[in-house]
Amino acid sequence: MRLGEYLNKQLIIPELTSASKAEVLREIVECISSTMPELDTEQAVQVLMDRESLGSTGIGDGIAIPHGKLEALDRIVVAVARSPQGVEFESLDHAPCHIVFLVMAPEQVAGLHLRILAHISRLLKDQTFRANLMAADGKDGLWQLLQAT
Repeated sequence: MRLGEYLNKQLIIPELTSASKAEVLREIVECISSTMPELDTEQAVQVLMDRESLGSTGIGDGIAIPHGKLEALDRIVVAVARSPQGVEFESLDHAPCHIVFLVMAPEQVAGLHLRILAHISRLLKDQTFRANLMAADGKDGLWQLLQAT
């Protein structure tokens, strides 16, 4: 599996402007909506917030992988965002998140959805990869780095 197959350069946010978990989720979903006008932004944000209420998707080491399923989607959507200043995500290690991978999937593709989440998690466990992700120069630098994953 290559994550690059599920990425779209337009869904890379090199510098989030939001400061809270809810604002970050909305900012990323609005970015997705700009490329998928059929996406119901409010519903997508609500699905993500509902998932967060079950337990934070902030997994530690400055990483969050929010995810959810929407019936209206016809394919898996992956968005990537960075926050140089960090965002309080109620992470397991209580540290702010600097890297956010958001995954939205159609209701009917549970297996692939889980494989993508696992692949992202494995990538982000690599400290060198995380450092390269934070150091990449803008959207183009992030795109180049992520295409190889």
